[in-house]
Amino acid sequence: TTNKEDAIAVLHAFCTKWGKVYSHVIRSLKAIEPDLLVFYNYPKQIRASIYSTNMIESFNNVIKRKAKPKAVFPTEQSLDAFIGIQAMSYNDRYFNRIHKGFGQVQDTLESYFD
Repeated sequence: TTNKEDAIAVLHAFCTKWGKVYSHVIRSLKAIEPDLLVFYNYPKQIRASIYSTNMIESFNNVIKRKAKPKAVFPTEQSLDAFIGIQAMSYNDRYFNRIHKGFGQVQDTLESYFD
């Protein structure tokens, strides 16, 4: 759907249809409903980037690839330090990258934080 009102209507129809069969899941959905569709508050150009997990999956793949040769970390602190260093390196590498759609709406986004 293209707007929040339509998405809420679809969500409510889904809850009505499946509420009796999957009552626990529907209760969970209703509990998070205010946060579930919050990406509709942002410009259309960046919505896919907000609700997508591609950036998270990419970072997880970097961690897996770099941790594989190490096999075992001697302590939990060494693992924490390793992941922290990888996160800082990843952030440094992509610091100046403008994610798809964000360049088009930069002024609008900046106005949200003024």
